[in-house]
Amino acid sequence: MDPSAAVERLWPGQRAKVTALSGGITNHNFRVDVDGASFVLRMGGADTHLLGIDRQVERGANARAAEVGVGPAVERFVEPEGWLVTRFIDGRPIAVEEMREPRTIRRVASALRRFHEANPIAGRFDAHAVVEEYAREAAERGVEIPEAYAAAHEMSERIRATRGPQALVPCHNDLLNANFLDDGDIRIVDWEYAGMGDRFFDLANLSVNHEFNDGQDRALLEAYFGEAAEAALGDLRRMKFMSDFREAMWGVLQSGISELDFDFKTYAAKHFKRMWLHSPSRAAGEG
Repeated sequence: MDPSAAVERLWPGQRAKVTALSGGITNHNFRVDVDGASFVLRMGGADTHLLGIDRQVERGANARAAEVGVGPAVERFVEPEGWLVTRFIDGRPIAVEEMREPRTIRRVASALRRFHEANPIAGRFDAHAVVEEYAREAAERGVEIPEAYAAAHEMSERIRATRGPQALVPCHNDLLNANFLDDGDIRIVDWEYAGMGDRFFDLANLSVNHEFNDGQDRALLEAYFGEAAEAALGDLRRMKFMSDFREAMWGVLQSGISELDFDFKTYAAKHFKRMWLHSPSRAAGEG
């Protein structure tokens, strides 16, 4: 995607240096340096609304995250295109290995808790409903639903019934390693899946994406709650399954709608395979 027209529209008549940012597999992201300031221009990919993305919700969530010192400041929002312009964070990436260290776990847990305790945001994220919606949207577009879906959905329903209704808090819901930066504080970017949801999904999503072991999961819960209660560990393990199930079905749907050059089918298969490592029956001896 050529951002030239967007940049001219946003900064008319100004000399701007535009650099494509790597790492995204849903959107097109660019760093724009203009008039001594640096910004990130985010342009959505094709049919991202089918993934449950609402750009107005993303804008509000990002603004709330900036308000509590976690996300980048929102500078512009352009409709109807849904382009989002945020301040560029001059921070360093945090390696996966560093994310597993006790000090970093404590810092990240603190950042997440600040956002979870912030004022409500628009939007709703329910992992159990999301996987069903992704399956419906994919089937409507002629995408073959993997055989693994049926057993995974059965487990999802068991998890939903076991845990019951959960308190809703502002959640990020996409805590990939690439979405963390350190500029002296922990910063989190990419708020397009944010919504009111289950804090344990965020904690599990963080754990899964950084391949935390049992000790690191306990350290995460201790940093977040002050203790690693067995009930909380059980909820974390259950939602680690849901995190990979959501990611697998995201890949299935993306294989039918995305215009980006990425092997979404292999991505989905990887997460279908990995999710069973976190299944409640394996981790907690359930039925």
